[in-house]
Amino acid sequence: MKKVLIFAITTLMAAGLFSCNEEPAGENTQSTADSSMVIRPVKVMAVESNTISRAAEVTATMVAEEETYLAPGISGKIRSIKVDVNDRVRKGEVLVQMDRTQLAQTRVQYANLKKDLARMDTLLQYGSVTQQAYDQMETQVRVTGVVLENLEENTTLRAPYNGVITGKYFNDGELFSPAPNTQAGKSAIVSIVKMDVLKVFINLSETYLPLVKKGQFASLVTDVYPADTFQAKVFRIHPTINPGTRTFTVELRLDNPEYKLRPGMFSTVSLVMGDREALLVPAIAVLKQAGTNNRYVFVYDNGIARKVSVHIGERLDDRLELLKNGLKEGAKLIYAGHVNLMDGDEVKLVNE
Repeated sequence: MKKVLIFAITTLMAAGLFSCNEEPAGENTQSTADSSMVIRPVKVMAVESNTISRAAEVTATMVAEEETYLAPGISGKIRSIKVDVNDRVRKGEVLVQMDRTQLAQTRVQYANLKKDLARMDTLLQYGSVTQQAYDQMETQVRVTGVVLENLEENTTLRAPYNGVITGKYFNDGELFSPAPNTQAGKSAIVSIVKMDVLKVFINLSETYLPLVKKGQFASLVTDVYPADTFQAKVFRIHPTINPGTRTFTVELRLDNPEYKLRPGMFSTVSLVMGDREALLVPAIAVLKQAGTNNRYVFVYDNGIARKVSVHIGERLDDRLELLKNGLKEGAKLIYAGHVNLMDGDEVKLVNE
């Protein structure tokens, strides 16, 4: 009997303890509903179309319009090199004089052969020599003349254009052999560059291909002369697209009469391709989906935040251009209070 009484008392105490810890069902439901009804304050702005300059800014290295490694076409002794590195030369100026012994011998031989041919011409008229013998002599004269012309060209090396000597690879009296002896893998006695005109090669996105025209102007700025802006022109547009980078090459040329700029100099190139209309929004309004390169924004739609996927174009200071997007001019873009929003969340506008 005692055992039954103790069990009953224990059961009643446990039931009372459970009922004390349990909250009213109505209060818990109300608390959950309140937490899900939080309305986020946001700030919005109207999306407007802006006129911007369509421009590309890239970095590039200047190169000489022409660079020539001068060397004779035959081996021989160098009689004298008349220039040194950094000398400015004029077109046609003698730069290197090779040994002229073989040239002198060939010149005498050519003169004698011409005399013999003149004698045979008279003998041919009287039938003293055959036509075959005359033709052989005439051929010999022509061959010797070609050899003489080649020797004259290769014993005196002249500047092919106005330029600057950039390398001297032999000294007077040395024997030249047409084997590679320069960093470019070419044989040369001296090297010369044409610097009064420089070239710059830039690579642009394929989207700019219809916009780039021959003769367009481009601006160049260098680290060496940061206060100066140099003007270049589009000289050649390469016809193919690189399938790996989706870019094409544009060749610019700029005048450099004072040789202020030098080949190998680093520069920043700005190429303007006209004005266009674009939707610009604050960069802080554009969000990126974690783990992807997808971008999106939120717009205000009668108290509801709507998520809109966008594509990014150019960046202009603190603004981004939106391309191929679902936004329309006049839409209310949420630019503050949007970081943790979800598509379809209720929001309210707040004053500045």
